[in-house]
Amino acid sequence: MRLPGTGIGLAAGFLLAGSPPLAHPEYNSQEMQAHSFPNVRQVTRRPAGHILTNFGAWSPDSEWIVYDTRPDPAGEIFQGNTIEMVHVRTGEVRVLYTARNGAHCGVATHHPALPQVVFILGPENPTPDWQYGPYHRQGVVVDYGAALRQWNLDARDLLPPFTPGALRGGSHVHVFSPGGGAASFTYEDHVLARFQESGPDHDLNLRNIGLSVPSRPVKVKPGHPRNHDAEWFSVLVARTTAHPKPGSDEIQKACEEGWVGTNGYVRPDGSRQPLALAFQGLVVAPGGGAHAEVFIVDIPPEVTAPGDGPLCGTETRTPQPPRGTVQRRLTRTSGRKFPGLQGPRHWLRAAPDGSRIACLMRDDAGVVQLWTVSPNGGDPAQLTRNVHDIASAFTWSPDGKSVAHLLDGSVALTDLASGRTTRLTPRYTDLPPRPEACVFSPDGRKIAFVMPVRLEGTVWNQVFVVEVE
Repeated sequence: MRLPGTGIGLAAGFLLAGSPPLAHPEYNSQEMQAHSFPNVRQVTRRPAGHILTNFGAWSPDSEWIVYDTRPDPAGEIFQGNTIEMVHVRTGEVRVLYTARNGAHCGVATHHPALPQVVFILGPENPTPDWQYGPYHRQGVVVDYGAALRQWNLDARDLLPPFTPGALRGGSHVHVFSPGGGAASFTYEDHVLARFQESGPDHDLNLRNIGLSVPSRPVKVKPGHPRNHDAEWFSVLVARTTAHPKPGSDEIQKACEEGWVGTNGYVRPDGSRQPLALAFQGLVVAPGGGAHAEVFIVDIPPEVTAPGDGPLCGTETRTPQPPRGTVQRRLTRTSGRKFPGLQGPRHWLRAAPDGSRIACLMRDDAGVVQLWTVSPNGGDPAQLTRNVHDIASAFTWSPDGKSVAHLLDGSVALTDLASGRTTRLTPRYTDLPPRPEACVFSPDGRKIAFVMPVRLEGTVWNQVFVVEVE
């Protein structure tokens, strides 16, 4: 079997531990490199920004890719004005949403089955005391089917007593669950952000994990100009603390979450946990020093019942997870040479069958490799043994047999059975692919990624696709 357009047999494309990287001719332009590999196609061409989210970039039929138009290369300046999607065969572009009144929008992900896209919306009519930031943003859903409508995913209530189902700050990186019946996000709290130091009588604003479900609409009281209603009911599901005890399972931050399995995962007793989120939790090692470990939270079938405290929090306390929520630590790497999760910013992603959760850590030589851990715990297993770092966020193929990521300037594919990594594109040296996203299509035949391209004297991020045999 040969990689399309390369004349290189598949076996020759593997990067094995201790072996030199596969050599490719070097070209003077990105365009010539892509043309020399017909399996690589540029699908956007306007002189504008194009940023993909690390997951959920494809429509369910694998024909459209959704993106935002943040102009800077890393997408760190939140100034995108539109959410758009491009047809991968024709290049047709559709504008799904245009921000208004000084707001900006970005970080779009697609519903797994419906013509719906969820994304971040910053504040309209921003004021000096209410600018875009971690606790001043929200999720918005656009339905571009026959309904042609939009709605707020998460409600906000900034006036006590707070409203169950509403939160008090900002949500970020919204991702629908595999069945589409929930959406996860990271969260920060405006109400608690006023506290600069911890104390016994109040909590601090700490990054957390939340989710929204379509159990019922949430209507909040008027009286604050930044309050708003929503169609879905929102809660936090992780537990954080400002000062974790060294060596404990307490965490100071929860972030970079991912849904576990298409239908959850199987527990050791053979029963199934239908809904769970894996995430990175910031712990303090026994000797001091913070690093991220893999955690999981099992989510109950009903999230509207309060647990240890109010779902909506109080003026001094964080919103509490629903009754039946169980948070567990899965990895314990404090004793390793390079403890904790390492490498580029990435979100935890689980195999479709839920049996393994993938993350990035360094091996003893300091190289960033793919590792997996069971949702039931145990030692992490090293998957890759490459000589180059895994260089991006990653996604699993729909059949669970491989993982797509960047490595040494190329889009690459790691086989789960063997751990071997194959280049799918040339090694781009001038303007390499961006590390934020490398996203499998639902049909498993294509991978979307972003690469800078020089246009009219300026470098613009463009969406590319590589075909997978």
